[in-house]
Amino acid sequence: MSLPQKSVLTQQLVLKMLEKAIEKAKELNIKISIAIVDDGGNLFGFLRMDGAKLLPSNIAQNKAYTAVGFGIPTGDWYGRIQDKPALLHGIVHTERMTIFSGGQPIYAGDDLLGGIGVSGGTQEQDNECALAALSVLHTLKD
Repeated sequence: MSLPQKSVLTQQLVLKMLEKAIEKAKELNIKISIAIVDDGGNLFGFLRMDGAKLLPSNIAQNKAYTAVGFGIPTGDWYGRIQDKPALLHGIVHTERMTIFSGGQPIYAGDDLLGGIGVSGGTQEQDNECALAALSVLHTLKD
């Protein structure tokens, strides 16, 4: 009997993802923090652009943690809970939980590799940067 094989994040992949997020932030003329966590929620890569504010550093890490913790984009949360008052008011008190856009899970096929979180722009800009970073995965298949 052999053990199942699973894809994992690598240093090389994380560095490329950080670079791609920065490239997108420069296009959008924003200063961001980017956090990438592994499938256990452990910080794997982090970068705060020159001139980026301090508080978004923690927000980016929380977005990445939330994305990997549930395997869904952080921006999907509000729509799922907005009509459920008990959940809406309760889940936001969960440590490190973030329910606004800018966090994306990192998948390779069905394997959840980790999460990426971006903070420093608007929700939409943060998410654009996170999606740009994820585009690196598509280039690996080509």
